[in-house]
Amino acid sequence: MAIASSDDYTVFVYVGCSKTKSVSGSPYQFNVDSVLTSLANAAALSSYDSFTSSAASATSPAYGLFQCRTDLPNSVCASCVRSALDQLSSLCPSSTGATVQLKGCFFRYGDEPFLGKPDTTLLYNKCGSAAPDGHSSDLLVMRDTALSGLASGGGNYRVGTGGRVRGLAQCVGDQSPNDCGGCVAAAVAQLKDVCGVADAGDAYLGKCYVSYWSDAADTSGHHHGNRPSGGRRRSVVAFLCLLSVATLGCA
Repeated sequence: MAIASSDDYTVFVYVGCSKTKSVSGSPYQFNVDSVLTSLANAAALSSYDSFTSSAASATSPAYGLFQCRTDLPNSVCASCVRSALDQLSSLCPSSTGATVQLKGCFFRYGDEPFLGKPDTTLLYNKCGSAAPDGHSSDLLVMRDTALSGLASGGGNYRVGTGGRVRGLAQCVGDQSPNDCGGCVAAAVAQLKDVCGVADAGDAYLGKCYVSYWSDAADTSGHHHGNRPSGGRRRSVVAFLCLLSVATLGCA
């Protein structure tokens, strides 16, 4: 997918914060600070990395990872991750665990060993405007073709097309090919179920996301950096359960 110079990949998408708080100056907080520093440094070198820190206390380890869109240059990835990290103190002050998702990247940290584990929990979804009368059936055919290409594709970063509909999927770098395929399939199913005949849609799951849009759609609030307008449907689903149930105390 071509990268437009006007795209702002630091646009906020969603946040999830743990209910529990860490103590300033504690061994665990030291380990968290070490992980977050490692994430910021590594983002200038790759689109994905993960870290575990137990230097301050082996009994209070901290785990973290970041993921940028694979098609973004390292400089854009680093800027995106820095922007996400800069917002952490205001979004999730002193939280034991958190995630911040921006348009081009996200990071996650916590005290539970989530690295390498699959997670198909729906965290956030957004749907575009309904297709005009008389065009919905054509749009559905093109959308399903694009989404099928994503579901059947290989690799952690996938693109699909169906007529004038484009699709994009990416899994977190800690996922196996089988887990990635399962996550993308689950995200595709969510989009079909939730977005109906919408001309665009996003589904963010615990370890992957899928987006689709129509070239004829008004994507000013969907894929080009602005928050969605009032005419678009969006919902945050169980975003407080982004980390482990134990960490966040979710039902």
